[in-house]
Amino acid sequence: MSQACGVDFGTSNSTVGWHRGAQSVLLALEQDKLTLPSVIFFNAEEHEVSYGRAALANYLAGYEGRLMRSMKSLLGTSLIDGQTEVMGKPLAFRDLLSQFIGELKKRAEQSAGQSFEHAVFGRPVHFIDDNRQADQIAQNTLEDIAHAVGFKEVHFQFEPIAAAFDYESRIEKEELVLIADIGGGTSDFSLVRLAPERAHLLDRRDDILGNGGIHIGGTDFDKYLSLTHIMPLLGLGGRLANQTDVPSSYYFNLATWHTINLAYTQKVWRELQDVYRDIQSSDVRQRFERLLNLVEDRDGHWLAIKSEEAKILLSDQDAINLPLERLRSKPVSVPCSLILEQEGLQSAIGHLSRDIAQAVAKVLQQAGIRPDQVDTVFFTGGSSGVRGLRQQIAAIVPNARKVEGDLFGSIGAGLGLDAARRFA
Repeated sequence: MSQACGVDFGTSNSTVGWHRGAQSVLLALEQDKLTLPSVIFFNAEEHEVSYGRAALANYLAGYEGRLMRSMKSLLGTSLIDGQTEVMGKPLAFRDLLSQFIGELKKRAEQSAGQSFEHAVFGRPVHFIDDNRQADQIAQNTLEDIAHAVGFKEVHFQFEPIAAAFDYESRIEKEELVLIADIGGGTSDFSLVRLAPERAHLLDRRDDILGNGGIHIGGTDFDKYLSLTHIMPLLGLGGRLANQTDVPSSYYFNLATWHTINLAYTQKVWRELQDVYRDIQSSDVRQRFERLLNLVEDRDGHWLAIKSEEAKILLSDQDAINLPLERLRSKPVSVPCSLILEQEGLQSAIGHLSRDIAQAVAKVLQQAGIRPDQVDTVFFTGGSSGVRGLRQQIAAIVPNARKVEGDLFGSIGAGLGLDAARRFA
């Protein structure tokens, strides 16, 4: 059994892989679940901290406190050196990430029944697009945090390459594979030559024909789905008395996971009251009242979860009826709900899908590989299930076999394999 593990710290979900016997397995991190949602809830009423599904459940149960999610998105940005207030005390964002990754390590060790001092961490091809310095800072920050929580030696592996290692463990002949890893925060692609007889090699540089990525992922789909279809129910797109638009910044903050809490300051509350007084249309006033109540009740994270829920449901269904029972205006009215169709999702995220498809085409072009030379496209990452996006990527390599890996576990399993080889 390996004394090293592979850590997939994800924007939305995290896993830990471990090589046991002849195979790489994912460790149970929350009861019998192999994934731990990358969420922390600071319960101000019970003075407790919870993680993963328990954190979301406590928040949605109505406990007063602070929910933090999409923490990985802080890496490489100026926000990582800032802080926020949690239960009346300042908390540095670096310490926030350390707290979650430390919990991830502790749970993995409890599940494995041993300690881990060595790890291979997954990383996106680009933490930050078109900024090598910020990208290196992001990796250095994650490495510092990994050391701070007790890992003595840390290596990094591109997440799509880790997924390739997981897929390679199951094939019987050589394949040219496009790994499409669509995660919560990034979309990464690798063009890799895989073969059973090469799986034992530590140096695979000659087999990696192309790498690329873009800082667009599932949380961006949630954001634009919300802005296009949900936020208009709260007044986005409405007009003030002087015929200018209702300011959109409040809606953008509420639609973006790591800025939701910016909507809860006293300054913003006063601004919202001023905006409300400047609305004449009764229809816009009623919709804006929903925004006021949402902010007053601090239900921004609930609304973001509903947008994510809509995206997931529309991956399998042509149309859904999304209940939005917490959206209310002053008059007691029929509970709010929203009918969404597949076309509505595609219209909301179409520009993101096109940018992702262009990133795929760029990887092929830079590698000098024709689309018809690709044998397989391997989909992994929770957001690779989005129907229209998957179809766009598949259309770029129309002759390739389409294979779906473990959407949430392929990277962690591949990192576990890589860790066992590196630290053998």
